[in-house]
Amino acid sequence: MGLEAVIEEIRGKGQSEADVIKNSTQSEVKKILESARDRIAVIHKSAEDEMERQTAHLVSQDISAAHLVAKREILNTQKSLLDEVYGMTLTKILALPESFHKEALRTLLLKAKQEIPEGTVHCNEDQTGILKSLVSEDKVLEGYKVGDATAIEGGVIIESDDGYLKIDYTYRTFLNAVWETGLKDASDILFG
Repeated sequence: MGLEAVIEEIRGKGQSEADVIKNSTQSEVKKILESARDRIAVIHKSAEDEMERQTAHLVSQDISAAHLVAKREILNTQKSLLDEVYGMTLTKILALPESFHKEALRTLLLKAKQEIPEGTVHCNEDQTGILKSLVSEDKVLEGYKVGDATAIEGGVIIESDDGYLKIDYTYRTFLNAVWETGLKDASDILFG
């Protein structure tokens, strides 16, 4: 056998080993690529799922925030309407005839007489004439004297002679008491 035949045989063996290595490498590359594609698909799916979860969470938060804003607006509007009703009620009470106010002041003074039998009575400027006539004409109200007019909507404030006791029987005080106890009922009637 000649040198060329030996070289050719070595070359043939080298070529066939190279082909085996090449095929083996290509097979290994295919496996690695398929594995990488599978991992990419899993990562991609996981990223999409996470993105959808976060998107749903953000949308949920935005919806909750919008509901809170809407509820706050509704409550503010309801409070504004209730305040308007309160103001209108007080205005209507003040617009009642003088006979109503005279009877109301007399009733309040008789009630106050149980706690403060003698003292100074204050009312608003518009009701000072009514108060003076009540105190001077009604013997049951002896012991009371009319004090300076004060800035109240209606009703009276009675102060004991020694200054230690003061009773607030203003219209606003009574309206506030009625308002507090009836606010839920009024709100239910107005706003269902």
